[in-house]
Amino acid sequence: MKQLFDDISIASSKIVTKTYSTSFSLGISCLHRKFHEAIYSIYGFVRLGDEVVDSFHDYDKRTLLAEFQESTYRAIDQKISLNPILNSFQHVVNNYGIERELIEQFLASMEMDLQDKNHSLFSYETYILGSAEVVGLMCLRVFTENNREMYDHLKPSAMKLGAAFQKVNFLRDLKNDYEGLGRVYFPGIDLTVFTQKEKEQIECEIQKDFDDALVGIKQLPRSSRFGVYVAYIYYKTLFNKIKSVSCDRIMESRIRVPNAQKISLLAGSYVKHSLRLI
Repeated sequence: MKQLFDDISIASSKIVTKTYSTSFSLGISCLHRKFHEAIYSIYGFVRLGDEVVDSFHDYDKRTLLAEFQESTYRAIDQKISLNPILNSFQHVVNNYGIERELIEQFLASMEMDLQDKNHSLFSYETYILGSAEVVGLMCLRVFTENNREMYDHLKPSAMKLGAAFQKVNFLRDLKNDYEGLGRVYFPGIDLTVFTQKEKEQIECEIQKDFDDALVGIKQLPRSSRFGVYVAYIYYKTLFNKIKSVSCDRIMESRIRVPNAQKISLLAGSYVKHSLRLI
């Protein structure tokens, strides 16, 4: 039965999400149930693409990424794939009308990771667009359920939220990206002499993204608002912890939010949502 394979495909995307990201998994659980499968499928897809360029060091990454890209487009066109992650993703693309352009931009950013180790302002903004902002737009397509007017209205805020999440990741992973992968995402930064002033400039940029994103979160339908807000709160808390430490500490260790604190944040967010404070 085809439905059995589709169920297995969704389950595979869910496993990928829960294995790689506690924060996003909890955020998804706070969405209306009708959105769970679609958002698990989007996360599974982008996680797979990211793993190719970040983790498969003993293999030909460029060939693997090209095969992944070809398989993705074939799955969307044929409306099926033997790859469970791509099979679940193509359902979302076809059911919610996710534009091919968004997928192309995501894959282009993954390709940039194969060659760009230091970024100019232009390549940095291009990378953020493809690796994060378009993912926010894919999710927004789901949340707005083919309401074009609402999608267009909330599009800028969704992009800012994706950008904020990605930039927090960059700041948190500064040491690992530099020492493990030889990458420096923030333009004009020399990590051998990384200063507190440079850190604060980056933080101002991220704060502006968070502020702009929150405006849109408050206008989301209630079916998605709480789940997105939970993810926002998790990342904002991580960001605040990063802000509280020195530039030297960032280059020494990876800052985290403990799972126990995440549960506490979830409870606080639920109260605000219940009282219609968001």
